[in-house]
Amino acid sequence: MALGTVTAGSYELRFDTGRICLDLLATSHPVERLGSAEVLRVWIAGCGLVPADTALAHVDASWPAAFRELRGQLAPLVRGRPASYDRPLARVNELARAAPPVPRAVLGEDGVLVRRLDGPPGRAALLAAVARDAVDLLTDPVARASLRQCEGDNCPIVYVDTSRGRRRRWCSSEVCGNRERVARHRRRAALARA
Repeated sequence: MALGTVTAGSYELRFDTGRICLDLLATSHPVERLGSAEVLRVWIAGCGLVPADTALAHVDASWPAAFRELRGQLAPLVRGRPASYDRPLARVNELARAAPPVPRAVLGEDGVLVRRLDGPPGRAALLAAVARDAVDLLTDPVARASLRQCEGDNCPIVYVDTSRGRRRRWCSSEVCGNRERVARHRRRAALARA
């Protein structure tokens, strides 16, 4: 799992939620980010589903819709809406059944072991990896208790709070945290002028 952001075209992709399945949820805010195969390729590599140098040329225009569909099934499960669990839970479990990409340890050029995939990862395998991450998250009471909703204005991003004291307030200190600090500064400046 990667941390930070990556820019793909005009879309900034976020990898700071603490879980791959939550990084997938973050691709819908503030606008749709998985609109093309090119952006999906960057997301797949950026979130750590595959080693960074994995060839993903086979990812075509049909793939983003499948990832968006999984994202739609994950949202009610992660955001804790029990009345709407049945269908999304069945779909996530169905997607998790496929075998995820098969990793191998191989000697790199410098003689150090590196992670490679056994072959090009298929769509079902990558969806399974994300769905299994969601199953692991949703069935782990400690991880589930660490889920937080960003306190930023109009930010729907959910993240795993692993901070000391569990006091993290924002999905990203650099994004929502900065916005909040700037807004607070402007309020104080406006009061001082008044």
